[in-house]
Amino acid sequence: MTGIKSSGSRKLMLFSGRAHPALASEVAEQLGVELVPTKALDFANGEIYIRYQESVRGAHAFVLQSHTAPINQWIMEQLIMIDALKRASVKTITVIMPFYGYARQDKKHLGREPISARLIADLLKTAGADRLISVDLHTAQIQGFFDGPVDHLFALPLLADYVGSKVDRNKLTVVSPDAGRVRVADQWSDRLGAPLAIIHKRRDPNVANKVMSAEVVGDVKGRVCVLVDDMIDTGGTIVAAADALFEQGAEDVIVAATHGVLSGPAADRLKNSRASEFVFTDTLPTPGELSKEIDKVTTLSIAPLIARAIREVFDDGSVTSLFDERA
Repeated sequence: MTGIKSSGSRKLMLFSGRAHPALASEVAEQLGVELVPTKALDFANGEIYIRYQESVRGAHAFVLQSHTAPINQWIMEQLIMIDALKRASVKTITVIMPFYGYARQDKKHLGREPISARLIADLLKTAGADRLISVDLHTAQIQGFFDGPVDHLFALPLLADYVGSKVDRNKLTVVSPDAGRVRVADQWSDRLGAPLAIIHKRRDPNVANKVMSAEVVGDVKGRVCVLVDDMIDTGGTIVAAADALFEQGAEDVIVAATHGVLSGPAADRLKNSRASEFVFTDTLPTPGELSKEIDKVTTLSIAPLIARAIREVFDDGSVTSLFDERA
């Protein structure tokens, strides 16, 4: 069966784009369903074609797509998938974006800038989405950009429990890589019973992904530091933060982040970093060179959390019950 039915006639159907098929297959397995067969192809000029190969009428559709590189292609594919479902008379459409594309563009820093995270929400709504599910949004305010329910899931329990199982918690210090992550780092600190330190960094406002200086606030000498963040992109900021911790006498550094964007020079930077381990979830596919060449990269499955959220939504249950595990 492609869909599963409740005691009534309601039918759940799970759809996946082409960005991260491994995650979609694992979510389907967790749910005990099969992915709906979908014909997806690219025309010569780059236009995307989608057609579902079985009836979806009256179904509660869940459309999973990871916004990984090439990000614009996969966002457009998800929008087309939603439009196809709306025109095929599904009952509801829930969009699952483990990683929310353009989430870092959530406000205007300078004049004449867009708020692209809001634009993504508007596009999804216009395409026909009724509800969004995402994991560790870059900022919580993004939940208010979408005109409808947004289920914001958290990977903190998964990541923190993994780190806590490997390190003597008496030697552990949780470190926020900047002031913006302090609240999340504080939740880590509460869950692991560890002290908190902060890295104060100054960014170059004219150069993306560049930090001009970093200063450690807190005592990390002789401690095993876990640097926590929502995402790692090129790796420059987090590697510089790890170096700053070692300069202040840290015994070891573990980096934990929900989303491994890992663009451009990230592979070389992680490989050459003094940090002993980088822990991610699989909200995004880990680039092949990282998994093959860098043995200190660990990837944890986010599929069970997404599957539980889908079940709660489909059964009209409480997704909020999943939030209780944050701390």
